Amino acid sequence: MGLRVYNTMSGKKEEFQPRVPGKVGMYVCGVTVYDYCHIGHARANIVFDVIYRYLQFSGYETTYVRNYTDVDDKIINRANERGISSKELAEEFITAFDEDMDALGLVRPTHEPRATEYIDKIVEICQILIDKGFAYASSGDVYYRVDKFDNYLQLSKRNMEEMQAGARIAPGEQKENPMDFALWKGAKPGEPSWESPWGDGRPGWHIECSAMSSSLLGDSFDIHGGGRDLIFPHHENEIAQSEGASGKPFVKYWLHNGFVNVDQEKMSKSLGNFFTIRDILNTYDAEVIRFFILSAQYRSPIDFSDQNLAEAQSGLRRFYEAFESAEAATEGIDLRDLDREEGAKVEAKFHEAMDDDFNTALAIAHLFDGVRTMNRLVAIKKFRKKTELVAQVRDLHATILRLGEVLGLYRSQPTEWLEKVKLAGLKKLEITGEEIVDLIEQRLQARSGKDFARGDEIRGELEARGILLLDTREGTNWRLK
Repeated sequence: MGLRVYNTMSGKKEEFQPRVPGKVGMYVCGVTVYDYCHIGHARANIVFDVIYRYLQFSGYETTYVRNYTDVDDKIINRANERGISSKELAEEFITAFDEDMDALGLVRPTHEPRATEYIDKIVEICQILIDKGFAYASSGDVYYRVDKFDNYLQLSKRNMEEMQAGARIAPGEQKENPMDFALWKGAKPGEPSWESPWGDGRPGWHIECSAMSSSLLGDSFDIHGGGRDLIFPHHENEIAQSEGASGKPFVKYWLHNGFVNVDQEKMSKSLGNFFTIRDILNTYDAEVIRFFILSAQYRSPIDFSDQNLAEAQSGLRRFYEAFESAEAATEGIDLRDLDREEGAKVEAKFHEAMDDDFNTALAIAHLFDGVRTMNRLVAIKKFRKKTELVAQVRDLHATILRLGEVLGLYRSQPTEWLEKVKLAGLKKLEITGEEIVDLIEQRLQARSGKDFARGDEIRGELEARGILLLDTREGTNWRLK
């Protein structure tokens, strides 16, 4: 059937047909670099990282552009508070952003432009819009006339009359219409500025993305992405200024990821439920965060909570335990050919899920099915002597790892990952591995002395502290609850 994507513009899923067969141009709005990134930034960037990976995996030659907004009111204000330049502040948080995204396992986009690198293009677009009557200069500022653009609000589906009724002109703004938005802002004392035909100033927020996307992808391209909070006004204004300037359709498919709530409430510093990526990485493994985010379809809201992250960690652990078991069970066995039947089934289902608007939640469910099959085969009596079973397990294992790479998952060695998570869990439970081993030894001695009540008491004590004991023929192992 082929890839289908949900287009915010049409409000429905559409067959994906790029403008140039086999090639995709994708622009995603990046961050304004004035502070550390939070869990909402993590979701947006992981979502579009996976979309980029899947497009490439599906054979599309993909050009992915994700920008940095490195000049903005928030940057200027924060820099002034700290007594440094806006450029210094932006450099600091661009570096921090890159570190966070690297930690989360993102691949770098094809291009990562900065707004300040495109001032000439921004000025050029502003002048074109003025010449066409879409914009006007006023006291050193340049504003866009929204009533000049016939399709304004087509993306957000808002009502112009209702919005105009509540719109006001802020002090210092010389607008014709309260709904008009700034393309260029005249310089104020102490602010960074650049020369323009209207006097020294700096770009407005929206115009920078039109300049960068058109420079790197052309006036028309395939996919524009970002969080739902950007639909209005940012993306709506991008459409107006880009199509007003070029006279061409701007974007074919608009993709927007859903919001992140924290314990079922909107994330907010005032509510005290605001978490940076760095905060979270102090407690949870980066791959657990990816797994948590991808366990929901990207357009739906997602609830960030300790319980949901713990469940994500448990789910990811099942994969790594299965990989460890499969590797141990097939170690040292030479095979000429692999049996592709089970692996091919998983891969077909994975493609089917991802082709349905990048449904990573369903794709992961199909990978779980593959893990269950793998575990069932490994558990068959005299497994190692049945080469056809070994061949199936080897292929399933390789298939799940290869498909997991599309999701940015399963990047670690199983034993190392499991040990790292186990140690982190012990720290949280305030118990050491040595204490657990000592209690297991006490339990063993109690059972040897027929004191089964004491043995059960020790098992119950450990379970109450979050430790499960696993009795095997080789001895007693333990894992986190």
